[in-house]
Amino acid sequence: MTFNSDADVSGSGAKRRGPGGGVIAGGVGGLGAIAVILLQIFTGADFSSLLGGMGGGTEAGPETDIANCETGADANASIDCRLAGGSKSINTYWASQVQGYRAPQLIIVDESTPTACGTASNATGPFYCPPEETVYIDPTFFQVLEQQFGDEAGPLAQLYVLAHEYGHHIQQITGIFDQYPSNGAGPYSNGVRSELQADCFAGAWVQGAADQKDGKGVAYLQRPSDDQIRDALDAAAAVGDDHIQAKSGQVNPESWTHGSSEQRQRWFTQGLNGGPGACDTFSVGNNL
Repeated sequence: MTFNSDADVSGSGAKRRGPGGGVIAGGVGGLGAIAVILLQIFTGADFSSLLGGMGGGTEAGPETDIANCETGADANASIDCRLAGGSKSINTYWASQVQGYRAPQLIIVDESTPTACGTASNATGPFYCPPEETVYIDPTFFQVLEQQFGDEAGPLAQLYVLAHEYGHHIQQITGIFDQYPSNGAGPYSNGVRSELQADCFAGAWVQGAADQKDGKGVAYLQRPSDDQIRDALDAAAAVGDDHIQAKSGQVNPESWTHGSSEQRQRWFTQGLNGGPGACDTFSVGNNL
């Protein structure tokens, strides 16, 4: 997805944070690290203590503003600026959809940082931390997505991942998380429904992204091409539970936490075609 070069993406409020002191010793690397990454992305649990060799820290470093992100041209040239600029478009979109919308904090993670929801790093993958109302994302995760899951991880795929996490913020501030608390794993669990709904919310934003404008009336983003949409769908498929489990040789739907590749693609498309009103994954019974 391409930003209009003259769009104003400054003042996003995105921050950068990395590790402070107290680096964890030991850890695993190589194929062992890949196995832990797969485990964390699949389960949502924090096994980062096993990844000390990848650069973890027990204390948070200082937060700094994401610098030199002023225009859409900057967002097209830099992943950090793309995420910061994307957050402006996503916030503008949801402010028009949710009464009393409040934006989450966006933290670009440098190596790793502790949070109220566990360690954030490329090993844990991007996530939303409800108690903090904060999205954490390490841009090097996209290298993992490309190298280990076979997705090209182009600009729209990256923004899809970001918009998915903002979808969880919508669930937090609108009370969906409270109404449908976690009830374990499985193909029809609330956890899977929440993840598929976040995919659908991401698709809804993609539908309306080109209509979101800066203070001077310039659209942040151009309309996505068919190839860009396919790239986002490939990213959704790459992180499907069945696709990840197949890498270990056994697919077990009863342990799913995010939904299958087909479901993730379908619900993204549902939001793309129908907007947020088409994203009620909790009322469709077993027709997920």
